[in-house]
Amino acid sequence: AGLIITIVALLFGINPGDIMGGGTGSSTNSASTSQIDQHIAACTVEKANQGDEICRIVATTNSLDDVWPTLMSNYTPPQTIIFDGSVNTACGAASSSTGPFYCPADQTAYFDPSFFATLEQMGGSNGALAQEYVVAHEYGHHVQNLTGALRKGQQLGSQGPRSGSVRVELQADCLAGVWANHADDVSDGQFGVQTISQQEIQGVIQTAKAIGDDTIQGSNSNPEGWTHGSAEQRARWFMVGYQSGDPKRCDTFATNDL
Repeated sequence: AGLIITIVALLFGINPGDIMGGGTGSSTNSASTSQIDQHIAACTVEKANQGDEICRIVATTNSLDDVWPTLMSNYTPPQTIIFDGSVNTACGAASSSTGPFYCPADQTAYFDPSFFATLEQMGGSNGALAQEYVVAHEYGHHVQNLTGALRKGQQLGSQGPRSGSVRVELQADCLAGVWANHADDVSDGQFGVQTISQQEIQGVIQTAKAIGDDTIQGSNSNPEGWTHGSAEQRARWFMVGYQSGDPKRCDTFATNDL
C-alpha cells in the first residue's frame, strides 16, 4: 500500500498522508531550513532562468500568484514550502519520495527540488516550463480547493478511468495550462521562463505523458486502477488550458470524454 501511495504522489497528487486520512518557506528540518531559507532569500529571476531549481519554484509561485487573481475574484494564495528530505504537514508526514503535493488542510503546496531529477529519470523533460508545470499543477489543486472541486472529486471515487481522482488530476493539468497561457503577459516575462517556445511546450507534453497512469503501469495497465489519467489525457488537458486560457474549459466533471 505504501508503494502504491508513493507512486500516486509521484504523479503530482495530494499529500499521501491526506489520502490515508491523516509565503514561500522551507522545511521543518532545522539544518536544511536554514540553508533553504538563505537560498530563497538570494533568489532572482535571473537565477531561475539560469536553472536554479529552488529559485525557479519561487519565481513560478510568484507568477501564479500574479495570474490567478486576474482569473478568480476569490483567489487567495496558498503557502509554499520547499523542503529537503522530509516535512510535517497538516495532512501528515511526507518524505522526498512522495514527490510534490498539495495539502488542503493547511492550504500549502510542498516541493522537494530533488523530484525534478526523479521526473527526468521517469522520462520527463528537464526543461524550464516542464518544471514549472509541476508547480502550476499543485497550485491547480489549490484552485480546486477554493472552488470545491477537490471535495467533489472525493465523492466520485479514487480509482477508475472516470473516477473523481482522475477528473481532479486532469483538471489540475488543465489549470496549469491556463496559467502558462497568461504567465508571460501578466508577469511581463519575468517568471523563470523568458519565452514560451514550442520546444518548451513539447517539454511539458513529454513530462505529462511520462507520468500518465498507463505509462507508469506499463503494458499491463488496467484503466480500473487509474488515479491520474492516461499519458494522452494528461497532455491533452494541459493543452486545453494552454490554448484556451480559460478555466471554464477545464471542467472535467462535466464530461465523460476525458
